[in-house]
Amino acid sequence: MKSFLSGMALVMAMAAPVAAETRYDRNLEKAVMDIVASKMGNIRGGFSYKQVPQMVVLTGGEPVAAEPRSQASNDDGLMPAVERPVSRTVF
Repeated sequence: MKSFLSGMALVMAMAAPVAAETRYDRNLEKAVMDIVASKMGNIRGGFSYKQVPQMVVLTGGEPVAAEPRSQASNDDGLMPAVERPVSRTVF
């Protein structure tokens, strides 16, 4: 019984640091948020709550026709990619 209680005490002593939470500094978090916000500056976009987004309709020109391409011939020295048959023999 003594060894069981000693073992349980040892396990509890070893588990105590694992269960401890990391210290959290709210002042540090606020300072970091202020620094990041100041560095972002005008990068941040968005609308104020009073501003309504305005949609813009683009008036495009006439579509441009693509030039017809010449067909590739088979006399360029290249071969088409073909998969080899898979060998079913297992060694």
